Amino acid sequence: MKFLRYLLFPFSVLYGCIMSIRNFLYNCNILQSKSYPVPVICVGNLSTGGTGKSPMIELLVRTLKDKYQLATLSRGYKRTTDGFLEVQPNHRSSEVGDEPLQFKINFPEITVAVDANRQRGISELLKKHPQLDLILLDDAFQHRKVKPSLSILLTTYNDLYTRDFILPTGNLREFQTGARRAQLIIVTKCPATLSKGEQNNLRQQLKPKPYQHLLFSAILYSDFVISKTEREKLASFNDFTLVTGIANPKPLLSHLKLLDKNFEHIQFSDHHEFSESDLELLQKKSKLLTTQKDFMRLKSKLKTDQLFYIPIETQILNQPEFLKTYLEEALF
Repeated sequence: MKFLRYLLFPFSVLYGCIMSIRNFLYNCNILQSKSYPVPVICVGNLSTGGTGKSPMIELLVRTLKDKYQLATLSRGYKRTTDGFLEVQPNHRSSEVGDEPLQFKINFPEITVAVDANRQRGISELLKKHPQLDLILLDDAFQHRKVKPSLSILLTTYNDLYTRDFILPTGNLREFQTGARRAQLIIVTKCPATLSKGEQNNLRQQLKPKPYQHLLFSAILYSDFVISKTEREKLASFNDFTLVTGIANPKPLLSHLKLLDKNFEHIQFSDHHEFSESDLELLQKKSKLLTTQKDFMRLKSKLKTDQLFYIPIETQILNQPEFLKTYLEEALF
């Protein structure tokens, strides 16, 4: 597969040039980006996925929700509905997308909406909720039709965008120079014990511009697993089947192995649509563990009370208070 991707290198150059021309037209205001009367934070990446956008959105919500009226706007990947839709806790993931549903269930007090047309989505949010102080755009770094007040670019510790190349040879959606649009770069999924020396090494690889802040974050896993009806200590949870439909399950696998858990792993692609045969296979398992994102899609399809998920949170390393201070100074 890797050899095939190298053979496709000419297509990568062509695709990258097309994206560069598009960005040039937006940078020169030949193609127009629209601004809005409330701050808009864009969270995204250069790669095709797996950088931890959902946990980062949730970190931003936790950081700001007590002081400001927030809304999140996502496209609602693979949903069966069209246009603008405000997410409710009783929606199915197939109607609104798994990640927006997760946002609404975890933070019922905020407004969550989906719309592939980000301009229309923001306009609808402001019309329906004029009291909003801030809008968070999920996975929108390449959506240049909206001019964000702040762009946050995510890249993973084990797969920095500086080590990658553009599609289809690599996994980047645009050339590395696109990172210049970000005011804040966050290296995600770092070891919780990341040293100052390792941070400096990453900084040298990423070479942030003088106007860019560089932060480092780690994933924290809960000590509990949760089902529709139960909450069980992870320490006593064993002999299960791990089901993942996310872009990068390696950190979760490493965490469970570090805890010396006994499990088998069934891996699907990111945002996998579970077929009848998939569900039949999973239904035969006595105990299942999954991510919350996958739980959103599986909970209504499997007839079992033994489907659990492990909650996660993103934490900024070394200077956790910096994020709140920086956001408030930059936006308000």
